[in-house]
Parts: sequence; C-alpha cells; structure tokens
Amino acid sequence: MAKVGVLFGGVSPEHDVSILTGLQAVRGLADTSHEVAAIYWAKTGEFFQTDTSLEAKDFSGGVPSGARRISFNLDSGFTAVGGGIFSKSREIEVDVVMVCLHGGAGEDGSLQALLDLAGIAYTGPGSKGASLGMDKLAFGGLLLAHGVPTLPRKLLSATIGHPGFEGPYIVKPRYGGSSIGIDIVADFDTALARLRSNVHLRQGAVIEPFRPELFDLQIAVRSYPEVELSAIEKPIRAGSSSEILSYVDKYVGGEGMVAAPRELPAVISESLADSVRDYARIVADILPLRGIARIDFLSNGHDEVYVSEVNTIPGSLSKYLFISPAIAFGKLLGDLVEEAQKNRTYMPVTTGADGSALASAGSIAAKLA
Repeated sequence: MAKVGVLFGGVSPEHDVSILTGLQAVRGLADTSHEVAAIYWAKTGEFFQTDTSLEAKDFSGGVPSGARRISFNLDSGFTAVGGGIFSKSREIEVDVVMVCLHGGAGEDGSLQALLDLAGIAYTGPGSKGASLGMDKLAFGGLLLAHGVPTLPRKLLSATIGHPGFEGPYIVKPRYGGSSIGIDIVADFDTALARLRSNVHLRQGAVIEPFRPELFDLQIAVRSYPEVELSAIEKPIRAGSSSEILSYVDKYVGGEGMVAAPRELPAVISESLADSVRDYARIVADILPLRGIARIDFLSNGHDEVYVSEVNTIPGSLSKYLFISPAIAFGKLLGDLVEEAQKNRTYMPVTTGADGSALASAGSIAAKLA
C-alpha cells in the first residue's frame, strides 16, 4: 500500500481539464488499497490540499472552500502550512505523486525534474520524455529521424522565412499540450501575423500544411507491467464543417475526454489499424514513454497515415480506450503507482568524477591570469 498524492490543476491553459482528470483519479484510487491525498495546484502557483470528495464545480471559482495551503521544498516534499499561532506546519506523507497535469510546467518536464531532485516517485513520463513530447518541433524531428511518417513541420519564424511547402497552413504552439491556440490560415504572411496576435504562440510556433481531407485517429499505450496498446478510436469533430478536432470537441462535455464523441473502436481497415499500432510502438520506444500516453494520428483512411503528436499525460488518462481487453480504471491507476515505485525515472551517475581533475588543477588564481 502506498500513500498517493494526486496532483492536478496547474499553471496552464489546460488547468480545468487537469482538475477533471485529477478528480477522476482520486475517485478511481478509492477502488485500490492506497491512501489518497488530493493536491490542487492553483492558477496562482500555490499548492493546496483539498477534500477528496469535492466535485468539479467546487473548483469553478478557484481554490475551493476548506482547502489548506501547502508548500513544497526539496528536503521535505509537500508540507501543510500552519494556519495560526496554535497550528503547526506538518509534512504530508506521499510515497508517489500521481501526476494528472496537462500542458505547461506539469507536462513539459519541469515538474518531473523537480520531483526527481526531491527524490519523490511519480507517475507518467520522466523529465526527458515529457519535454520531448511537449516540444512539437523536436518531436517531429525525432519521428523523421526514425522513419515514422509525419506531415512536414517547420519552425514559424520571420527570420527563417517560408517553410518550403504551400498553404493553407495549420499553426500550432510549439509547446502547447492540446488544441488551444491552434490557427488555420491561408498564407504565410497571415501565419506570421499570428505570432504577434496569438498569446499562445509567445514561446514559439510550428507550421504545417493543412490537409482538411485527413481525419483523426488516436491510440493509447501504457508501459507497465508491459507495453500494451489500447483500442484505436476515431474522435468525432463538432460537425462536417469542423476543420480540426478542437479543444471543445475533446473536453467540453462534463467529464473531459471520457464524454467526447467518438467511434470506438474505429471502423478502419485492418491494414490501417496495423500501421497505427506499429508506429505507436515505435513512438513509445524512441520518446521514451512511461505510464499512460496517447498518440494522435492523421489519416485519409487508405494509404496515408501520419503521426501528429503525443500526449504524455492524456485527458482522463485515456481510461476509456482500454476496452479490448477491458481494464478497470482502478487497475490502471494501481499499475501506475506500482511502476512509479519500481521503475524510478532519475538515476544519477557520478562515475568519472573521482577528484583527479581537481587534484591536478593547480590554483584558481593561475587559471584567471
């Protein structure tokens, strides 16, 4: 049995969706033998411990009533802050942090690196896999280097100039975790103008050819106790005129991705399904993935299939995709906790730092001369 701190919210445009995922995990862990603490990362950057029985609406106005502020430091982890002269701070015992954060510092490797340095086990990708998965430009280059089909993707920059392929274009935040901030434009000049007007592109943007005839396919992969693929789904866009699978399509339905409209399993040819599964296994290996991730594809339904992006911490932890065979949510969560405890992400190596370079270095003053 482990003491699990479910961490959700975060300083990200996907803050609200992260709350939905986190609350589902809190409830799902009730079916396991683990003790659960709900840890809410507010949009202000502060951490709070909240009651495990709260609903999504309790967070609609920000920090819910009754929440207790907690701090985090590398020595003691999460600590509840004293509320008055007679209330002392106390450490919140956490063996494993279940990361239910989407986008921003919760999914880009920043939080993972912090937990590594603190020596705290956590679920999901390590800092390196998380950062590569979030960076759409780096991820696209990784796919190309390993022969995985993906649409042309270039950095959108006035300095670099035209991407070398014709419009229309789709413009995406380079470090975005979802469909937020995506624009479809007719020409390159308009794409450049989006860099100045779209707040989600401030840290950089990528540009790709927009192919309206392609549709979405998605598959989840989990890494423990062994690499296992989910069923393939075909998400349903808002309507026949919908250009992309939008944030609203994915998440605005009451329960996050669980309630989004979909065709599951996707009605596609077996050869196309085999291609999706084969490329998903390659992506899981080269990224590397850990925990549960969702890999998104684009296809024309016949001879074209492209890996689009990877969500290293997907909405609702993609629990709805594991239907063949069916895996209970409590089982998925329990395996995440067990993986976090057994397969740590941070393995520091100091081999080679034996002091010989220091012993022969001479004086610092001589080096400054």
